Amino acid sequence: MNGGIFAICIGIGTAIGVGVGVATGDLGLWLSLGVATGAGLGTSLGVAMAPKEDDKNRPPERKNSWE
Repeated sequence: MNGGIFAICIGIGTAIGVGVGVATGDLGLWLSLGVATGAGLGTSLGVAMAPKEDDKNRPPERKNSWE
């Protein structure tokens, strides 16, 4: 799994949760919802973008630019 994408999604979810929580006055609820949503999205994106087993065994093909 790609840890950078996971961290970015949690950060975005936390920021949205804090913003909505401050605006509505219920920070705890919205912060937990934002972190949970960010973690779920980050996990699914990280797994989807992870290199597959077949990609690890086969290096990318190089193409010459002059052909």
